Amino acid sequence: MRVYRSPEEARGGFGPSAVSIGNFDGVHRGHQMLLAEVVRLGAEHGWKSGVLTFDPHPTKVVAPARAPKLLTTVAQRSRLIERFGIEQALVLNFDARMAALSPEEFVERILVDSCGARAVVVGDNFRFGYRQAGDVRMLSQLGARYGFSVTALPAVACRGGVISSSEVRRLITSGDVSHAARLLGRFYAVEGDVVRGHGIGSRQTVPTLNLATAAEVLPAHGVYVSRTYDLDQEDRTWPSITNIGFRPTFGGESLAIETFLLTPLSGETPARIRVAVTKRLREERKFASPEALKTQILLDVKRAQSWHRRIAAWRPDILDS
Repeated sequence: MRVYRSPEEARGGFGPSAVSIGNFDGVHRGHQMLLAEVVRLGAEHGWKSGVLTFDPHPTKVVAPARAPKLLTTVAQRSRLIERFGIEQALVLNFDARMAALSPEEFVERILVDSCGARAVVVGDNFRFGYRQAGDVRMLSQLGARYGFSVTALPAVACRGGVISSSEVRRLITSGDVSHAARLLGRFYAVEGDVVRGHGIGSRQTVPTLNLATAAEVLPAHGVYVSRTYDLDQEDRTWPSITNIGFRPTFGGESLAIETFLLTPLSGETPARIRVAVTKRLREERKFASPEALKTQILLDVKRAQSWHRRIAAWRPDILDS
């Protein structure tokens, strides 16, 4: 997928296009519905399929105190969006000047001049322009004037609730990663560098890979069934179990993300990993001794191994996070 970083760079190369506009944080199933419609329209009319997204999140500029923690970086969003057949993305630098554009200025300068939009797909609650003055009705009126169609799709529901990035964040931070996976259409994952731990685990309990991540949204402290991926070698992946917390049994003072691989690690230790959390097993708690903790870990491992066997037989595709 080609990523454009400015309106000037996109001008002349992005269009004619079918395009969706949004933050797409998490690229959840609601976003995926928008992307599917963009791909369909592009294929039907011979247009390029694209998305228009923002960096940083607009709320960080217009209302910093209310800015959400993000589920995905721009690079992660781009990678996920590409999976759904999108050919190109324009990542707009959202600053005070961008925030000051009126709805019509945004349409004329960005959608028409830079994106060459022929069809625009948005959610039915879409707002745009200075102080969010524009809505779907105004976008449709401007589309009629500037020569593009507008498709507004309703929110996707799941188990009686509406799928949204904020709901995914709430579920993950509460530890309900299984429910969050239903909204995302995949398991939530964090990624980063493998770093040296304190060495206590390898001596007194079980050896682990220690993850340092810049992820803004982390699951609630606890022990999770997980799947670990080598970011530098895509064919290397392991069933695993992951502890997120402060290692209270050892008096830990800093947050640690420690992953124990359930199958042998052959070859070199990965330098960068992605850890997908699939099911919460229990809360993190302090044990009377390292031996008691090791006994509990072995029980956790048995439960995790059973889960991995079931999911591999039932839905192996969902492990592709």
